[in-house]
Amino acid sequence: MPYPGALDVARAAIRIASSRDREEELAIKKELRTIGIAAAAVDVGGEFLTSIKVAIERSLVASKREGVIRESHVEEGAVAGATREALSQIMPRAIGLNVGGKVGVARRGGHICVVALFAVGLVHLNEVAIGLGHRAIPEEISPS
Repeated sequence: MPYPGALDVARAAIRIASSRDREEELAIKKELRTIGIAAAAVDVGGEFLTSIKVAIERSLVASKREGVIRESHVEEGAVAGATREALSQIMPRAIGLNVGGKVGVARRGGHICVVALFAVGLVHLNEVAIGLGHRAIPEEISPS
């Protein structure tokens, strides 16, 4: 495979966000590492507006823990901004309702993609929403 670009990183973020359980998540991360893509995922649930802050915080913590980003303003800002962008795409459907799902983060070189894949609704009356944010950061600060 040639050098993975932004679309490949976006596909990786979608895959990790759509993993069903921890075992599948670990298998996807291992496979992605073989092509140089680092990934992380976190579960998020609750009332949408209060979940925004939680989703951003968890995405940052997981990204650092899994080695997707280092502790720097540029890299943390990229993940926070891309997470916020992904959530803003879901907001029109989710405001005032509950959400449950996963946020996936993937990175290769200067490309960082965050995907939020949520069930949105009340009780068992849900629809599905997906949002994606992308940020580009300078390659020279990339850990890959």
